Amino acid sequence: MTINAKYEDGVFKPLEDVTIDEGTVVEVRVPSYSERLRAKSRSVGDFAFYGMWKDRSDIGDSVEYINNLRHDLRG
Repeated sequence: MTINAKYEDGVFKPLEDVTIDEGTVVEVRVPSYSERLRAKSRSVGDFAFYGMWKDRSDIGDSVEYINNLRHDLRG
């Protein structure tokens, strides 16, 4: 299991709900900067927001939709 966490005030705080028992001893591995650079890039499909507009009937071409929003903001 991999748990994304943020280090604050000397404590690793999970960024998502964790389903382990309180007091469980875990091992934390922090990759070096060079390891993170070599790591495989994440696909857009890996992110939670991917597909969130799939059921929207008012958005046909997403690029055109965003460009229209930008145009409307500028007047």
